[in-house]
Amino acid sequence: MIETGGTGRLWLLSGPGSSYAVHLTERDELLHLHWGARIQLADAEALAAEPLPDGSSFESALDGHEEYPVEGGPRFVRPALSVRDATARGTEWCFEEAETEDDELRLHFHDSVHHLDLTLHYRVRAGSDVVERWTTATHVANGHTGAVELLRADSAAWTLPERDGWRLSHLHGRWASETRLARTALTAGEKVIGSRRGHTGHHHLPWIGLDAGDAGEEQGEVWTAALAWSGSWRIAVQQLPDGRVQATGGAGHDDAGLVLLEPGESFTTPVFAGLHTDGGFGAASRAWHAYQLAHVIPDAGQPRPVLYNSWEATRFDVGEEQQRELARRAAAMGVELFVVDDGWFGARTSDRAGLGDWTANPDRFPNGLKPLADDVHALGMRFGIWVEPEMVNPDSDLYRAHPDWVQHHTGRRRTEFRNQLILNLAREDVREYLWEQLDALLHSAPVDYVKWDFNRCFTDAGWPGEPYPQRLWVDHVQGLYGLLDRLRAAHPGVAFESCSGGGGRVDLGILSRTDQVWTSDNTDPLDRLPIQHGFSQLHPARVMAAWVTDSPNSMLNHRASSLRFRFVSAMAGVLGVGGDLTAWSEEELAEAKDWVELYKAIRPVVQYGDLYRLRAPGGGGLSAVQYVRGDEIVVLAWLHSQSFGEPQPPLRLRGLDPASAYRDPATGTVHRGAVLATRGLRTGLVGDLDAAVFRLRGI
Repeated sequence: MIETGGTGRLWLLSGPGSSYAVHLTERDELLHLHWGARIQLADAEALAAEPLPDGSSFESALDGHEEYPVEGGPRFVRPALSVRDATARGTEWCFEEAETEDDELRLHFHDSVHHLDLTLHYRVRAGSDVVERWTTATHVANGHTGAVELLRADSAAWTLPERDGWRLSHLHGRWASETRLARTALTAGEKVIGSRRGHTGHHHLPWIGLDAGDAGEEQGEVWTAALAWSGSWRIAVQQLPDGRVQATGGAGHDDAGLVLLEPGESFTTPVFAGLHTDGGFGAASRAWHAYQLAHVIPDAGQPRPVLYNSWEATRFDVGEEQQRELARRAAAMGVELFVVDDGWFGARTSDRAGLGDWTANPDRFPNGLKPLADDVHALGMRFGIWVEPEMVNPDSDLYRAHPDWVQHHTGRRRTEFRNQLILNLAREDVREYLWEQLDALLHSAPVDYVKWDFNRCFTDAGWPGEPYPQRLWVDHVQGLYGLLDRLRAAHPGVAFESCSGGGGRVDLGILSRTDQVWTSDNTDPLDRLPIQHGFSQLHPARVMAAWVTDSPNSMLNHRASSLRFRFVSAMAGVLGVGGDLTAWSEEELAEAKDWVELYKAIRPVVQYGDLYRLRAPGGGGLSAVQYVRGDEIVVLAWLHSQSFGEPQPPLRLRGLDPASAYRDPATGTVHRGAVLATRGLRTGLVGDLDAAVFRLRGI
């Protein structure tokens, strides 16, 4: 809901439980008034009547109060907008008009020096407390012929109310150890997170949380914000000298130039969305999950199938009959989607060749992929393939024909990681080639699923011959988005997964174009628990792919674990299997079939239920998550280790009706809701690496 007050110069946006208010002064200063609990229009007008504090030649009265701080004028905070042309730098804008349409507010400003129109966009969707914000900059001609450079154009600046102190939450990590949750006191100065790598990155997820240091999992005020961008990005959280806090964020990491606008050109930033709740970090997560399922993820109402992926079984040694045998075993287990990973195309017998040549290897698939895909369909499964379209090996037909298509600098050595270079998707000819190749591939066989990988970071991000090569950083991502949009429109039955060496490209931008994401290349079930815990702070289980692989884990730590522990760990998201099924015993295959059957039974609750994090992983003890959908409850519990035979504490369940009773369908045991919430559910887990699934249904 959007309300206008203050003689048309105050705007209040409200969701079910929160409000957001801004006010335009008579001097065209756009001030932030409120972001927090739901208020009335009269309350916002009372806030607007309060005078700004006095400034000085060393402190600005606007700092910490301005809605979207720009470079120039009486400001000292980090600017959200930095602009220059051949004659001047900075912004001096004047308000022109406000527009409201359905659930969107648009505030229009104009900078007469740079001939730049600036629009601040706000949107609150029905039933949600998420505030979407973004900015559009348009270089209007008006006889002005020179270009305007946007050095920095953040999507939004978030202003926090005054508190005695602040705590910052964010998600950090590295390859194979993504989305690790950190919570630290916010001290004076700036905390900057982001990626200079050309993709979202393994090292930080574009999400922050702020609270006054007293919020818990299910209580306390929490402010969170997430950026919908899949390239380089930056979020800067600054605690100002007077204790106030602002956070700015957007595309690009450094202020070295973002885009160059010729007269008539526009740039629209990605969405930077924010959320306030007074129900702790758990309520914030549930609100984000509901928002993504309703407004971000395509076809979110379709549950994700149980998949089998052949990578860890075969690596690059891919053959048609060998894939058929894996498919037969996967189908007997109850798998619903069979995926052929790397090694099916071109001269791809190792990571040294073939990327860019997206036709089936004639020695391995003499009649293309269709015979295998048809056999997989005959087994009752869908068929999927792995691709890495943004990359090319120097040893490929594509690179030999078009060495100029990769990101590079003239006269400099081309840096190879994993024996590959990056195609410049900012180029229209590159995008058109990839469209033709991938469209033909999806027409050549009945493909139902594409795993889209991205296995290296930008290094030599040059574009010889382009007068403003910095645009590559933005245009590559927009080219990726356009290509995915075009493929989805032409092949609406094909699902896409985003992968980047695991969780290197996970954000609201890519999730608006893909059906799920690969969470991490680390498939060790114990290592996965903190990764999945951090991932759940923002993203729902419906998009979190998780695999059961062989034991001992061959990829990283060689830890041995039971099939039970591996399955229960992976059942917290979209279940997949990635082990070598030809090496599994008949007993293991039979047990796996039972776990797959159980997952299918609980899948609606896991993928669409409200998530409660009962006990966080870490410290060697018990951890657990709970999902609630209507009167159905699923609890997944894991025990890392047990010392001295000490019993594990019961799990106090949440989201239940205390006056209702709940039956365990496996045992017939009846539990009282109030007892489960106060005393808790006893897991009976013992020893090391034990796990269990509990199902309850209201009666």
